Amino acid sequence: MDRRHFMIGSGLAATAALMGSGAIAQTYPNQLVRIIVPFSGGSLTDILARSVAEKLAAKWKQQVIVENRPGIAGVSSVAKGPTDGSQIMLTSNGHSVIGVVNKNLNFDPIKDFAAISRVGSTPSILIVPPDAPFKTLAELIAAAKAKPDSLSYSSAGVGSSTGIAAELFRHLTQTKMVLIPHRGLPESQISIMRGDTSVAFTFFGVGGDLIQSGKLRALAVTGKSRMAQLPDVPTFAEAGLPEFTYDSWFGMLAAAAVPKPIVSQIARDLAEALSDPALIKQFAAQGADIASSTPEAFEAELRGDAERYGKLIAMSTDGATK
Repeated sequence: MDRRHFMIGSGLAATAALMGSGAIAQTYPNQLVRIIVPFSGGSLTDILARSVAEKLAAKWKQQVIVENRPGIAGVSSVAKGPTDGSQIMLTSNGHSVIGVVNKNLNFDPIKDFAAISRVGSTPSILIVPPDAPFKTLAELIAAAKAKPDSLSYSSAGVGSSTGIAAELFRHLTQTKMVLIPHRGLPESQISIMRGDTSVAFTFFGVGGDLIQSGKLRALAVTGKSRMAQLPDVPTFAEAGLPEFTYDSWFGMLAAAAVPKPIVSQIARDLAEALSDPALIKQFAAQGADIASSTPEAFEAELRGDAERYGKLIAMSTDGATK
């Protein structure tokens, strides 16, 4: 084959490939879509995923179901799963650091995923047992510094969003506490209520009722202003720790091999769903704010968090008492 015919053939092949991808995006989705949540039922990620699934199902006129596959196995099932967009994942910013926590992953949490969009964010709330001797953030920090390793802190799992918040808090306050990881926020909160654990972070969508009923005591919330649902709980800045700034976000990912036109299509449809006043209200009821983004912006955020919090988790897992 001469050079001219080779170039024409290559051009036609490339055009056909592009047209094929476009055609796939135009017909997407033509089958049931699963949103995988790598956390247990009742977690805030799970609650938000179900709200989003309902809106996408209406938009796509296709069944969209949420499946809880807690832990690394759930994340891996997406990385190694279908590449036609029939399986996507809604997760939290803890995803960016799981490679630091677990060195034996069979996937790369950044390279093996296609960022679709940020979905929302929520303040993190520092909680302690209702009968804890410390009633303010300053008293908690003082108690932790007075007797290193005398207090314990829990999370929804090492590398979870609340886990990152706990490590950031420990790092900024230069305190030493015993780490007690749990398999989800409900379990972590029960540990706090029983007094088995001294400190933890939670979200209003999961722990709000328990805080309002007095079964958990909230000492501070992240964010620039107090939460409307918890007007008596000060921000970290008001409580004396202004340097503690942390954004717990939730976002949607797909396997890296999912065609870009499909990723873009999901991102556009998701942005439309997230603009629905009813969905905004549902998120607000959980103490969360809606915030969509482009795939490119979300990927940049993922990489930035992996760099920033990855180093923090690496230092913390080396220095924390297990």
